[in-house]
Formats: sequence, structure tokens, C-alpha cells
Amino acid sequence: MKMITIDTCGLTLYSPLIPAIKAIYCTPKGETIEIVMDNALAFHDLKTFLSEQKIGFREIYQGERMRIQFSIH
Repeated sequence: MKMITIDTCGLTLYSPLIPAIKAIYCTPKGETIEIVMDNALAFHDLKTFLSEQKIGFREIYQGERMRIQFSIH
């Protein structure tokens, strides 16, 4: 199974949620996505969104970087 990784670290032009949400809606069903963030507020918002959509996820913390992995069903 292939994992698509979206790294939003260091984005300053717009919210890191924009490429994250785009990835969710553009990724084919059955694929796994990993989104890497360094913005704690956006990471929390993404987790809330996924929970509301009933999408299970895995959180990984590595210093300032936060990763969230989930599959599109």
C-alpha cells in the first residue's frame, strides 16, 4: 500500500489546512495519507475535522513536527 505524504511545514502564505484538506478530497479511496505539520493549532483543527468525518487516524509527534496518518474509505 502506497502512502501519500503532504508536508505543510514552514508554509507562511496560507493555512497548512488548505493543502491538507485538498489532499483528503483529491486522494483516491483506499489510499493512505500522511500529513506533516509544524503548526499545533492547525494540527488540532485537522484532528477535529477528521473526527467529525468519522475518519480514524494515527498521531506521531517528533519534536516540533506532528504527523497524522489515515486512510480514505
